[in-house]
Amino acid sequence: MLQYTQLPLDRHSSERKDPNWLLNKRPLGRYVLINTDRNLFSIDNQTPLFLSYEQVKDFTPDNAIYLGEHQCQHYFALDVSETLANDCAYAEGEFVDIRRYGSIVEPGAAAILVLARGLCHWHKTHRFCGRCGNENIQAEAGHARKCINRDCRHLTFPRTDPAVIMLVHHMFNDGIERCLLGRQASWPEGVYSTLAGFVDPGETLEAAVAREVMEEAGIAVQSPRYIASQPWPFPSSLMLGYMAQASSTDIFIDQDELSDARWFSRDELKHFGTWGDAGTDYKLPRCDSISRYLIDTWVAQNEENK
Repeated sequence: MLQYTQLPLDRHSSERKDPNWLLNKRPLGRYVLINTDRNLFSIDNQTPLFLSYEQVKDFTPDNAIYLGEHQCQHYFALDVSETLANDCAYAEGEFVDIRRYGSIVEPGAAAILVLARGLCHWHKTHRFCGRCGNENIQAEAGHARKCINRDCRHLTFPRTDPAVIMLVHHMFNDGIERCLLGRQASWPEGVYSTLAGFVDPGETLEAAVAREVMEEAGIAVQSPRYIASQPWPFPSSLMLGYMAQASSTDIFIDQDELSDARWFSRDELKHFGTWGDAGTDYKLPRCDSISRYLIDTWVAQNEENK
């Protein structure tokens, strides 16, 4: 299962615009605290903490962002960054990047956490109107920001940046099929991942796949095939996963994009470690990422065909 894709919430898109409806939901809500883009987890068992209204009343919960309802329980996100500064510890929990525990968090809870993180980050980075420069204030239960300038009143909505991510594969003359993986210099040593990049304005997803692979690795591709998508609010991406066949094999990397790129067989990938493992050996990307999902899917295809 692809993590962060199983959001169980009814977002109540119409009802949440009603202040009275929202007011009645807050006292019985469950609150997701966000501190400098980090979620609150239990120190004892690494599970996410959802707090009651009483537990968060010192953090002005009336400004909380409405996330949605699941099984008669209403969820809110509350950014406490300015109150707690860079403190990692709070009550019985600690604030950590969800990607530390992302692969082991229950799928529904994980999707709620990243939704909260993404919305809080958007509010933090869109405090001023893009049209007139005046201050924006929260609107529509946190799903919009409204300019306070009476002559403007422009509404801004949460942004999502589409990005393609693709596993490129090719059957070589030796009869072994290999996939193309690259690495960035900033990653932990030994980590290789699928190629990815943002979609340009006026560009189809398929064209973005071909362009990004050519720009980053000098490889021509054909027949891109859509596999799956994944919200990736780090800070605001939607990853659109593809597989594509390579029609060339000589790699010419763009040093501004990648520090290395190589072809790997399925057998080689089976001996890779995982992001976060100690040592300098080859490692696969994070288990909660669509990059890892694409790699695992491609490796499994060979087993299914046996």
